[in-house]
Amino acid sequence: MKHAIANSRITVISPTPPSTPRLRLPPAGLRRTHLDGGWWPRSTDPVAELPGLVLAIDELRGPVTRLILAAEGWDSRPRRLGVADRVLRLGYFHSQPISLLTALCANGDRVDLLVVPPHTDGETADAAMVMAAATGNLVPAQQIAAAVATGTSRPLRGAAEQAWESEGGYTGSRGRPIAVPDNRIGSKMMHIDKAEVIAVLRSRGLFDRADWVDRELPGVIDTHAHGSLLRLLHIDLATMPSAAIHR
Repeated sequence: MKHAIANSRITVISPTPPSTPRLRLPPAGLRRTHLDGGWWPRSTDPVAELPGLVLAIDELRGPVTRLILAAEGWDSRPRRLGVADRVLRLGYFHSQPISLLTALCANGDRVDLLVVPPHTDGETADAAMVMAAATGNLVPAQQIAAAVATGTSRPLRGAAEQAWESEGGYTGSRGRPIAVPDNRIGSKMMHIDKAEVIAVLRSRGLFDRADWVDRELPGVIDTHAHGSLLRLLHIDLATMPSAAIHR
């Protein structure tokens, strides 16, 4: 990919208003692990994509003063970007993974984001961002990105399962991960009570995961919208009491 040669003294300003970023971050104050969240840009044009992201981080974590990006993967490499009447400095490094963006804030906070490629399909991108934003996530950006590159969310589930099992997740009697069920009965997508999922997780001793479900998912869970997450949690909908009404 060819990159325009950037003059470090020139401040670049987007000719269009900042767009609303496709961004997932956990609530402020929660413990971070590898990542603070996930971002799914619409293109590889940093001038078009970064202002909206910066403004969102400003509101949630504090004013951004500097961005650290991968040296590859962008259409251009502006060194100074005008956003909201201020100038941000952008640094591009070959040591920075293409799947990672780091924002440094004026208050000393640091925000590490998974960068999902723009061409990724919606279901896979959403599963990747949700995983990156999970407060207990132990899967690094590079591993999530490798799964995204296959174009399916199944490797994402496998990566999360491996990480979760390593921290004492739900396993079978011989220590093997329990098979991930298909979250449908027949061909019907369902809605189930979140309390049932929480009860199953707590019965397995997975209290942190149960608390995450309680915090992040709606009271009635749509298996079409949240099927990937339910599979990650090893939830077999055929065993859920509310599934009986769909039989």
